[in-house]
Amino acid sequence: VQLVESGGGLGQPGGSLRLSCAASGIIIPNYRLGWFRQSPGRAREGVSSWNSYDGSKYYADPVKGRITISRDNAKSTVYLIMDNLKPEGTAVYYCAISYDDSWGDAQYIATWGQGTQVTVSS
Repeated sequence: VQLVESGGGLGQPGGSLRLSCAASGIIIPNYRLGWFRQSPGRAREGVSSWNSYDGSKYYADPVKGRITISRDNAKSTVYLIMDNLKPEGTAVYYCAISYDDSWGDAQYIATWGQGTQVTVSS
């Protein structure tokens, strides 16, 4: 499996950013594809995921209402749309895939993307 991220960069507080993750080589039909983030001095934390089994979506409590995850099956790409950006959202965002029945524990991630920096600052 390969996960290639794009997007990110500098965003203004209150603004929006979109991250993309192009996935290839997925063979196992049931998986969760989504995003973790890691800010300096903190552990990597699960942000959001999309479940291939039923299309359900997971959002971590700190980002609920401000982040939307979507999947374009034709492009094998998952998107993370971040609205109402906050400075505490500054982190490296990693695309990830898991075959576990949950999202949020980094030890269950099978493959990581290379990460993309998101900085929220005025």
